[in-house]
Amino acid sequence: MKKIIFCLSLGLFLFTACKGDEPTSQNTSTRILQISSVKINSSMLTANSVVYNISMKAKPVVKIVFSDTIDITKFISSQVTFSGDIGTNFTATKGENNKTLLLTSTVLPKALTEYTININSGNNLGGKITAGFTSKFITELDTTPKFTKISDDSLLTLVQQKTFDYFWSYAHPVSGLALERLNSGDIVTFGGTGFGIMGIPVAIERGFITREQGLERMNKIINFLNLSTTDKFHGAFPHWMNGTTGKVIPFGTQDDGADLVETAFFMQGLLTVQSYFKNGNVAEKAMCTNIETLWENVEWTWFQQNGQQKLFWHWSPNYGWAINMPISGWDEALIVYVLAASSPTYPITKAVYDNGWALNGGMKNGKAFYGITLPLGPDYGGPMFFAHYSFLGLDPRKLTDTYANYWQQNIAHARINYQYCVTNPKEYYGYGANCWGLTASDIPTGYTASSPTNDVGVIAPTAALSSFPYTPVESMQALHFFYYTLGDKIWGTYGFNDAFNLSQRWFASSYLAIDEGPIVVMIENYRTGLLWNLFMQNQNIQNGLTKLGFSY
Repeated sequence: MKKIIFCLSLGLFLFTACKGDEPTSQNTSTRILQISSVKINSSMLTANSVVYNISMKAKPVVKIVFSDTIDITKFISSQVTFSGDIGTNFTATKGENNKTLLLTSTVLPKALTEYTININSGNNLGGKITAGFTSKFITELDTTPKFTKISDDSLLTLVQQKTFDYFWSYAHPVSGLALERLNSGDIVTFGGTGFGIMGIPVAIERGFITREQGLERMNKIINFLNLSTTDKFHGAFPHWMNGTTGKVIPFGTQDDGADLVETAFFMQGLLTVQSYFKNGNVAEKAMCTNIETLWENVEWTWFQQNGQQKLFWHWSPNYGWAINMPISGWDEALIVYVLAASSPTYPITKAVYDNGWALNGGMKNGKAFYGITLPLGPDYGGPMFFAHYSFLGLDPRKLTDTYANYWQQNIAHARINYQYCVTNPKEYYGYGANCWGLTASDIPTGYTASSPTNDVGVIAPTAALSSFPYTPVESMQALHFFYYTLGDKIWGTYGFNDAFNLSQRWFASSYLAIDEGPIVVMIENYRTGLLWNLFMQNQNIQNGLTKLGFSY
């Protein structure tokens, strides 16, 4: 059976013959419908864009305004699609005028989820949509606390305990050294181990482990390193080592020998532990003697590369000085020069510090960022680990020399990093007073040293948490956000996962030793100053600082 449909368009009657009871999928009207505007709730959507922070507490409504009147009875729902759980779960109604289409979801969206809406071009709503429309919207965070509220003091202890457990329960079973990262096989890291063992006095004092357990672990590590089969290079250690065999694992093609910066981070940890146990029982004093041997065996002057007035980062038994990278400031490596000057066996002179590290003043900055004067280093301060790694043991609170007041330097660095995230010039979703901290970490595509001048949208909890001594209020705000708001996404077996990107809804599953360790240590320095007090007790360190012209 045939039926005749008459359609009125542009003042003309057109005659069309269609098959009986089939739905009308083709509309031959020549009336043009252009999409004038699209909103979701009260937020404007533009073509091929992304809108953030759409409420997930109410069913979203998409409001589409056309250039001409629409016929809601001729709406073809298959021409409009939502992604995800919304899908086809929406109703279509006419809005406040004959030009407006309302698409109302019949399901609540999920928190922090990306949805796409696609409106196809073609015949629909009694006219012809000349150009389609595609846009994305991302729902807001679920701000409901993920864990029961506890006191800030208890929360700090919890974070320290869980984070320390990475170095305790997840240490390499043979050597006791810190695994480079979660699931890194036999790869252990010396910088991360140095940070981790500084957590042992914290763990003993806070009751996470016993003093006897701490001594046992330290002996396991030191005895492994004193084996003749364990690789050492002029007393220095590599970046990576096989935790079972003690053989170097190259960090790069020519980086198969000594890494003086990693060695310094490790020695900073050893000397801190030595101070903690030095007045103990016979076994503890014997362990401290073994630490002294490792400390005295590092040939710091060898790394001047034939007597130059600077220290070099790498030396390889196979490639010599091929990497040829001087250790020059300002970055994370101040501790290298402090230790080298403090060595009782192979000490450098002040000239090496002034020329090699301080560049005879060349490391100064002096400019202001967000109204905050930065004494040293690159513009905006660089990644936050510059203010952490050397200062786990080296106490910056009264530390000054010709070039800077290091307490002012680190506070300025942290506050600039914080203020950059609050200002958020790249408009990354989530950045703000409660969510800040740019430093080296995993990112969705690998690993990078994030900073205000290298910002890829990734926040690493270690940046804000290890800055507690410098920004206690801002760091506590960040801790609350990380734990209570994002806790279901980034809180796990060993505390906070390494990093996250809210713009991409990416949450790392990784833990890295060099990011975990400073959290434990710097929170403790904020709370009690324990590690600063232990490291600064060392007479050699005091002598070295005095030699270099520091007051402390």
